[in-house]
Amino acid sequence: MHRIVLSLLLLLVFMAPQAAVAATLNGSSSSVAKVELANVRWQVHTDAVEGTSRLRLVIDTTGPVKISSVLSEKPGPQLMIDVKDAVLGKIDQSVALDGQIADKVTFSKKNISSSQILVDLSNMIETSDYKVFTLPSNAESNKSFRVVIDINKPVPKVNYNFTPGLKGKVIAIDPGHGGSDSGAIGSNKTQEKTITLAIAQKVQNLLEKAGAKVLMTRQTDVDVYGPGASATDELQARTKVGNLNKADVFVSIHINAFSNPSVGGIATYYYQKTGYDAMLAQNIQDNLANFGISQDRGINAAGFYVIKRTTMPAVLTELGFISNPDEEKMMNTPQFQQQMAQGIVQGLDGFFTQAARKGGGS
Repeated sequence: MHRIVLSLLLLLVFMAPQAAVAATLNGSSSSVAKVELANVRWQVHTDAVEGTSRLRLVIDTTGPVKISSVLSEKPGPQLMIDVKDAVLGKIDQSVALDGQIADKVTFSKKNISSSQILVDLSNMIETSDYKVFTLPSNAESNKSFRVVIDINKPVPKVNYNFTPGLKGKVIAIDPGHGGSDSGAIGSNKTQEKTITLAIAQKVQNLLEKAGAKVLMTRQTDVDVYGPGASATDELQARTKVGNLNKADVFVSIHINAFSNPSVGGIATYYYQKTGYDAMLAQNIQDNLANFGISQDRGINAAGFYVIKRTTMPAVLTELGFISNPDEEKMMNTPQFQQQMAQGIVQGLDGFFTQAARKGGGS
């Protein structure tokens, strides 16, 4: 009996260290401390020679971490950084920033072992305008592990001071596709370029009657840049019409298509490069939807060339699906084309009224 007890005691003594090691490897040991986000600080540095500015955010951590980042345009310009294997420590959950490059940074729990850093940007930036990286600790300089976020200040935008009404406004209208580019084609051979031009011409007529100056990227069935142009050359030629003539807004008119012929509806897209792009999109979409002739697919952020590369507030409308037989038939009617033109013009009028209140116009 004594021999059995002694054997059991020896077995337990032998197994105990192994069990502790196994527990540690499995991450279940209570003695293993989790890495924490411990402190945040920020500073804006302006280059004395170039005049460029950069916001630097530094988040101290109690150990090494792995990070990933992505830009988001919705619900507003944001930079999201996921911090793997790090939890929130005694860090302020929301910190106000400079208001020129970024408005604030917030910290939140993503899951049981990871956190998320969310930077609300003052304006949308390019991926080349920011860097996110980690730095190791340095005992000699008394520095902890760190997550560093550098954000460059975007090129200064135009200082808008909109006034209500359409009279005197300079408005660029871009009928999508044209010439060698038919755009999408319906089952009954309707070409997108034909519908977009017809609607754009009706928009032009309504705007000019209201006293606006209209810049059309094309008036007929032609390539804007010229025959044989690359896709980039063609798109750039369209944006130049607005940019070089300092248009107040830019509206690109398109028709959608999808593999499923039952899909339909109207949508408006924007790229939030100014404080007014989403506002413009919402006003136009709301007025298009008021006619109730097709599903309201709402507004969506997107990086389409003509709305991203124009310097003024810009939108791209998709006025139905040419791949939907019912909508294809409808978009060939003068009534539909006139209603879409009216929706765009009414949306522009509503936009200038709303923008005037925001921008101080009278």
